[in-house]
Amino acid sequence: MHPSSPTHSSTLGADLRALRKARNVTLSDLATRLGRSVGWLSQVERDISAPSIDDLRHLAAALDAPISLLFSHDAAPVEEAGHIVRSQTRRQIGSTEAGLIEELLSPDLTDDFEVVHSTFKPHSRIGEVVTRPTQEVGYILSGKLDLMISGTRFTVHPGDSFRIRNEPFEWINPYDKPAVAIWVIAPPIY
Repeated sequence: MHPSSPTHSSTLGADLRALRKARNVTLSDLATRLGRSVGWLSQVERDISAPSIDDLRHLAAALDAPISLLFSHDAAPVEEAGHIVRSQTRRQIGSTEAGLIEELLSPDLTDDFEVVHSTFKPHSRIGEVVTRPTQEVGYILSGKLDLMISGTRFTVHPGDSFRIRNEPFEWINPYDKPAVAIWVIAPPIY
């Protein structure tokens, strides 16, 4: 449906604004990076103008975000928008190349945090040490996962939780079953 439809609401503009602000980028700076006018970018953030696929690629690159996050998704009915995310309408985020499937549980990226459902495939590994300017808390729903946080290896099981605060980390699932976790990340990174 069209974003201005009375029964559905779009969140692309709100998500773009939230990503831009989370990265401390001004509207003017982002417009300059994109070679576009501030007016055009403002209209995109207010869901007045719809960016092309090429625009989405450039926006994602400029904001260091996966382009999949910016692709359209099933909009929630107006009465649920901003409050409810149905399991069948979760937005997949990031890349599945390392064996990780991530879905956004938050209705959008306008909060001071985001909630992500992560499934780590058996015998998968991130492949690099990551350090993000975030505070992250995770809760293991099923399976086991190994975490390397600041050089210390931990194995977390169902019911265990963990916190990472702007520390180098990596994840490894050397086990035969998938691991499923819920992550809360502040500020939003996707």
